[in-house]
Amino acid sequence: MNSFTDNYTLNGITLTAQPIHRQNEVLTPDAIEFVAALHRATTERRQELMQARHARRGQIASGQDPRFLPETADIRNDPNWRVAPPAPGLEDRRVEITGPVDRKMTINALNSGAKVWLADMEDSSTPTWRNVIQGQLNLTDALERRIDFTSTDGHNSKEYKLRAAEELPTIVVRPRGWHLPEKHMLIDGKPVAGGVVDFGLFFFHNARRLLAQGKGPYFYLPKIENHLEARLWNDIFILAQDLLGIPQGTIRATVLIETITAAFEMEEILYELRDHASGLNAGRWDYIFSVIKNFRTRGPRFVLPDRAQVSMTQPFMRSYTEQLVRACHRRGAMAIGGMAAAVPNRKDEAANTAAFEKVRADKTREAGDGFDGSWVAHPDLVPVCREVFDGVLGERPNQLDRSREDVTPDDRALIDVASTEGTITETGIRNNIEVGIRYIESWLRGNGAVAIHNLMEDAATAEISRSQLWQWIYSHAITDTGEVITREWINDLLDEEFARLERFDDDRFNDARSIFEEVTLAEEFPTFLTIPAYARYLTEAREEATKEELVAA
Repeated sequence: MNSFTDNYTLNGITLTAQPIHRQNEVLTPDAIEFVAALHRATTERRQELMQARHARRGQIASGQDPRFLPETADIRNDPNWRVAPPAPGLEDRRVEITGPVDRKMTINALNSGAKVWLADMEDSSTPTWRNVIQGQLNLTDALERRIDFTSTDGHNSKEYKLRAAEELPTIVVRPRGWHLPEKHMLIDGKPVAGGVVDFGLFFFHNARRLLAQGKGPYFYLPKIENHLEARLWNDIFILAQDLLGIPQGTIRATVLIETITAAFEMEEILYELRDHASGLNAGRWDYIFSVIKNFRTRGPRFVLPDRAQVSMTQPFMRSYTEQLVRACHRRGAMAIGGMAAAVPNRKDEAANTAAFEKVRADKTREAGDGFDGSWVAHPDLVPVCREVFDGVLGERPNQLDRSREDVTPDDRALIDVASTEGTITETGIRNNIEVGIRYIESWLRGNGAVAIHNLMEDAATAEISRSQLWQWIYSHAITDTGEVITREWINDLLDEEFARLERFDDDRFNDARSIFEEVTLAEEFPTFLTIPAYARYLTEAREEATKEELVAA
């Protein structure tokens, strides 16, 4: 056999999914061997790092607050080192649009007028085998300008075509995090990390193609929890470039600071990746989820109010973003602002105006704080974000010259959750239930980004929804009306909210409820809702997630 189009084993590599159309263009023998080489060189270290995550969470749960690391003080105190200068196509990042790599979104994002498209294979993408492979095909088709298509909806049709090449944004790919396995690809009998699959296939097929177009293979790295995980990615980059004979430093990576532990190691993370680093991003939604997850059993000091009240102006969030800008600009790296979750509603002018104003206020704060650019999730918001950053940047491509030395590194401020203002309400509880179930239902049908109540929800916001409920139950938190939150009361509210859902043929609400109850109401706290959901419903051989997967991730 000379291609990986059927289920079989070759050189210790096994594919277990039913093949999909054009799969052989992605899963060539050389590409699979490339992924296998990356996997075999790093899988033991990755597993050790996953166990280290579990141990760190245990320390925090036992009362040990994270602090700046004394063993890396020399890195933080050395004023001389810098990351690599901005790579071609990444000098100006004032507007970045994010979204999954389905065919329609690929064209809409590339035509949006943004400077960068975060091509997302992670939180806004459901990792079905079809989505994984088609996402790779769509990216290559886009780079080859063969992605145009016409959609038909009843009697209407719409043509999707790419703009001229010089008008298109730079593509930055976000692979899956270290915790997510790809169970349809086994190497030596073990699943490959989803992130290695996503990175490896894209890099193998497109690195030279991107260089020929005057840019390069660029990536967003999600869910990193410490500088040792960044070191592992850096070693993968070095190996990948060596295997393909591409100059070292060609790859550039922006790290999402979206875990509370990573916030204490921002400069160290940049240092580990310094020859490949291009910046840090304030991944606000996963960051809030990480705070809840790590401190969920630590009592009232770490109990947050309704999700809607946990804004970027709350003290611990403000400290996080200001320290991020300082860390980046001190080292010559870009600081990219977080996602504005508001989604325009073209059928409701009042709601649309309100959404635009919320985004404008959010981006104005970020630009004023020194961020070099920011994220939006909808093409209609690109002009809003661009207008704000244009007003601050003018003709300059970025604000790297703004050092923010007025910000003092403060590890205690990063976990000053107790100063967060707000209350827990029954409305907030009900919203968490509705959003959690509706999002999981959409995710199970293959759609990892969904607008609910004019907000763009992805896996991170669903994680906040279910983890808040778990923490409130554990902590016996009290609502603004004096109601003690119990598992029994949440069960009753869940029944009521589930009954209100609008059902449709072939919906997955029953499955979604089952997952939601498992990750919200269980005595033990699953680290990610996507792990049991993937194991139970998305792998072609249905199974339960192992205890190791649920705990160590």
